[in-house]
Amino acid sequence: MILSIFLTILAQLPPGQPVTFKELDYLIERIATFMVVTSVLLAVIYIVWGGITYMAAGAETTKVDEAKTRIKNGIIGAAVVLGVGVIINTIVGIVTRDFFCQFQLLGICILK
Repeated sequence: MILSIFLTILAQLPPGQPVTFKELDYLIERIATFMVVTSVLLAVIYIVWGGITYMAAGAETTKVDEAKTRIKNGIIGAAVVLGVGVIINTIVGIVTRDFFCQFQLLGICILK
């Protein structure tokens, strides 16, 4: 029942342009870059927030400990996000075979 409704709706859609691997690669790269940049920005904000809390804590040990924990967690989060970025770029380089290029000029591999 649901499958036949879905197929009827698909049959009524106008034909479109096929998605190429180049477009898909570009889209995935843009999304990954956006997520890494946004995550690093949030980690920096979290670290700054912890620093401000640390300065405002005064002699209260509980607030100082919370601020130190916040700073530590922000640094760990930034390290994880940047590590994931390195892993993603390495995988992209291997898949596109740019990783094995020894010398590149204007985006073209000259020496493999």
